[in-house]
Amino acid sequence: MTEQGPTTHSLATPDGDICWFEWGQLGEGATLLLLHATGFHARCWDRVVAALPPGTHVVAPDHRGHGRSFRPASLSDWTINARVLLPLVDRFAGRPFVGCGHSMGGYVLTRLAAERREAFRHLVLIDPVIMAPALYAGGGDAPVPDPAEFPVSRRRNQWADADEMRARFADRLPYSRWDPRVLADYCAHGLLPAASGEGYELACPPALEASMYQNALRNDPYAWLGALAAPVTLIRAPAGTRDGALDFSQSPTWTELGPHLGAVRDELWAQNSHFIPMEAPGRVADLLAGLL
Repeated sequence: MTEQGPTTHSLATPDGDICWFEWGQLGEGATLLLLHATGFHARCWDRVVAALPPGTHVVAPDHRGHGRSFRPASLSDWTINARVLLPLVDRFAGRPFVGCGHSMGGYVLTRLAAERREAFRHLVLIDPVIMAPALYAGGGDAPVPDPAEFPVSRRRNQWADADEMRARFADRLPYSRWDPRVLADYCAHGLLPAASGEGYELACPPALEASMYQNALRNDPYAWLGALAAPVTLIRAPAGTRDGALDFSQSPTWTELGPHLGAVRDELWAQNSHFIPMEAPGRVADLLAGLL
């Protein structure tokens, strides 16, 4: 078990600083790169990291607009999330990465791996937001929508503290399906002191989170998926008819993505929703440990 907390680092970029966390020390094995989902933060991986073998070297950034990384005006271009992380990958040049990305993090990981083909030994995509190819047609030409028009923009943003947030979510879907320790980590590290000076607010502001969801189809990942050199493991939740963009009981992943990528492992985790790392951190850790 890797229980010791991470070291916090800052990566300077032309647009602002990226916060990233590091567990363990560089050794002979691969470094594990963990990329989180939209609206969350790197410390949602804490329970996965805690279940890894002792000493595993792990790197996990907060995406721009999330956690303690800089906040741009909008998150309309998902590919920029990858571009700003290229210097972090380059920092460990010559060291093999096993990359693991959940949801939007899986999408970003494929872009990173296409740009730095020699850096990755294996890619683990956990229910990535990579949808059927036909859905991306014309997405790049669509006008940038107003985040206020998307339901997530109306999320409650103000909280007295993490305890209040956790108590509010504990009995509500999808959080009630999570490992309670992951929910505690999400709340503890997902708030920042409010600008008003009273209480706390979400580290990923609702308007920014909304802009992420609204622009999920803007950049076609099939433009670069053919450039991936590392073998791919794909883990999927059950797919079905989704009751709107915020229905996470069903997978957003194209059901034929595994064959399209030539995945060496394509698994359906039928007992889970889209939030696989939050619901089964130990099982995810076992999977990753087998690749390290």
